[in-house]
Amino acid sequence: MFGLGKPTMIAPESALPGRDSRPLPVSAKNAVLGSPLEGPWPEGSLVIYLGAGCYWGVEEIFWQTPGVINTSVGFMGGFTPHPTYEETCTGRTGHTETALVVYNPEIISTVEILKIFWENHDPTQGFGQGNDVGTQYRSAIFWTTTEQERFALETARAYEAVLASRGFDPITTQIAPSSEFTYYLAQDSHQQYLYKNPNGYRCHANTGIAFPNLN
Repeated sequence: MFGLGKPTMIAPESALPGRDSRPLPVSAKNAVLGSPLEGPWPEGSLVIYLGAGCYWGVEEIFWQTPGVINTSVGFMGGFTPHPTYEETCTGRTGHTETALVVYNPEIISTVEILKIFWENHDPTQGFGQGNDVGTQYRSAIFWTTTEQERFALETARAYEAVLASRGFDPITTQIAPSSEFTYYLAQDSHQQYLYKNPNGYRCHANTGIAFPNLN
């Protein structure tokens, strides 16, 4: 974990109990990309889970990105099994709103994925993004490979140095292995929400500062 900030997360023993199975059905395919929402995906694809505020805005950014094979939205990093959106919004599940991103590393690299992530939210805000406040909006990277972990930490350090030079606080992004958590898909109406609702709410409290060239 990379500087999570003040320890205001709900304790596991105080989290909502949740349930044994998915509370609402989810479509089999991504409404924009046509890919299977839960796989299988082409051999060689990589998966990363990213929290950067309101999840449907994050998903929209990535489904528009060349080399991205599939996206979905859900909840990760908490304690309540199979939470609902309403439960997560209380902050009593411990989860953060998360976008799953499946990508072809031969078309777009992990560093390029992370560059998009860093530049499209403010990773210094702790538990919130813009007007969206709470642990459910915290910045997070849940990696699936050790290479992703290395790049997540390296890019966090590089971007933090640039942000600090411009007067920003330290990065508070949670960086953790996805194997420590379960990703729970959100309800079907929230999948590709901004495709279904083009005038819907978007929150991107970005810093306005470009990610540095690491080459």
